[in-house]
Amino acid sequence: MARKKQSTAEDLFDLVAMLPWWAGVALAVVAYVWLHQIAVAPTPTLGTTAQMGSFVAGQFGKTLAMFGQYLLPFICLFGAAASAYGRARRGRLLADVTQNLAAGALDGMTWNEFELLVGEAFRHRGYAVTETGGGGADGGVDLELGKGGERFLVQCKQWKAFKVGVSTVRELYGVMAARGAAGGFVVTSGQFTADAEEFAAGRNITLIDGPVLRTLIGGVQSIPAAKQSGGPACPQCGSGMVRRTAKRGTNAGGSFWGCSKYPACRGVRDI
Repeated sequence: MARKKQSTAEDLFDLVAMLPWWAGVALAVVAYVWLHQIAVAPTPTLGTTAQMGSFVAGQFGKTLAMFGQYLLPFICLFGAAASAYGRARRGRLLADVTQNLAAGALDGMTWNEFELLVGEAFRHRGYAVTETGGGGADGGVDLELGKGGERFLVQCKQWKAFKVGVSTVRELYGVMAARGAAGGFVVTSGQFTADAEEFAAGRNITLIDGPVLRTLIGGVQSIPAAKQSGGPACPQCGSGMVRRTAKRGTNAGGSFWGCSKYPACRGVRDI
């Protein structure tokens, strides 16, 4: 289904709602001060006919500022309130599941709640999280993660009855390559097929099934490194290594082994 076209005000609200609530409040204050100065500025007198164009433009700008000094801050404050509510909702979801780590706690969620929960779990482990909504031109990516200057993509599959197959993992891998992502995660409340696990091995894709996700939410361990096939040990810390692609420099486009603990460890090996 095509997404309904939004107004500029709705786009601004969505943008502010993705920011921390305090950033929305700060934007509201800045917008009011800026537009209020324009609205109360003295109106230049019309001296000659040649100045008519600039006079009309100035009057039009003052009129817009007069209404905008209230409308724009209102949208920003409304977006800040939505941001605060969303953060509180995510926190409650995480707390509820942490207190009840049974499988039913995940299976009883809606797909939207599941995505919010997964995003909050990553956020608590130091990732900057952007919720993209999935299902669109982004290839079904539900979350974008940022950490250590690198981008990671996440697909969430809240499937109760079926195992996640290789097609889902292959789709994410294609989007990762197209967008230059350093890695990806497929997260499900269920399980993965053997073909999906085999495809993910060595491709910088981490598969997180229901039991692993419940463990992560419980705070027992950190996000696991991507499954790999025959990856060497890091020469600096001894952890497993994953295949990466150089993005810059003389070796741009080439592959190399990078430590799975990056950015904490920057050990590399040639392939």
